[in-house]
Amino acid sequence: MSITVTNISKEYGAQKALNKVSFSIEKGEIVGFLGPNGAGKSTMMKILTTYLKASGGQASVNNFLVSEDIINVQKSVGYLPEHNPLYLDMYVREYLRFNADIYKTPKSDVEKVIEQTGLTSEANKKIAQLSKGYRQRVGLANALLHDPDVLILDEPTTGLDPNQLIEIRSLIKNVGKEKTVLLSTHIMQEVEAICDRVIIINKGEIVLDKKLSELKSDAQQIVEVEFDYRVEEVALKKIPKVEKVENTSGFLYQIYFNSDKDMRGDVFDYAHDNGLKILQLHQKNTTLEKLFIELTTQK
Repeated sequence: MSITVTNISKEYGAQKALNKVSFSIEKGEIVGFLGPNGAGKSTMMKILTTYLKASGGQASVNNFLVSEDIINVQKSVGYLPEHNPLYLDMYVREYLRFNADIYKTPKSDVEKVIEQTGLTSEANKKIAQLSKGYRQRVGLANALLHDPDVLILDEPTTGLDPNQLIEIRSLIKNVGKEKTVLLSTHIMQEVEAICDRVIIINKGEIVLDKKLSELKSDAQQIVEVEFDYRVEEVALKKIPKVEKVENTSGFLYQIYFNSDKDMRGDVFDYAHDNGLKILQLHQKNTTLEKLFIELTTQK
């Protein structure tokens, strides 16, 4: 296992941030670590990267105990914290070479991560001149610099615009082909676009640990369709596999199906056969978001 966590607890005085948390992550997995603010995500990540000591339990990274083999754990992990610490007055290449000296890695590795993270055109700029997206790339390049087996990324896409989001997602996905990745995020689409598995933590305890493929297979498919004419809900229930129909507004309907098959074709055929025009038609999968809300708002 790349990461093993067994009954980890963390207390700050009377406040319990983590309560006997256990999970494991296999080599090559990209795992989304979700939870509301204050759930314990960052605390868990800081324990795995040796920035914090646990109050109880044990954890290991690459079979090195985080409480004992601190240097070997740090060599095994690339860490991008939520608040990306950068020296803004330094140039990109200068900053990475500075860190390469600390890691005792060859200067050639600096050029490798610059290319890998798409920083070639920005390498001679001061970090202060960079956009938020490129600053995140610099942080990710620094995390990759010593070629770690495990990447731990805390909110790596916070504050990015849609184009930057797509670029960083693609970058993390590519990096994840060779490394184990644990990433924290509040964005459900982030998990669906990048991750193989999702762990949800709430009030310091794991409330869900499941592969994304299993969540999708368990999902109730929702097709949202807008016709040019009002249709009786009982008529729409004649479409195969329909469980429920909701008229959400005007001529807009949400049709719930119990099927793994993409049912938009069946809705299109129904409209054609009944002389209806479709103004919009798309799948609406809110399973992960709904699960998150249900699991993190329980009393």
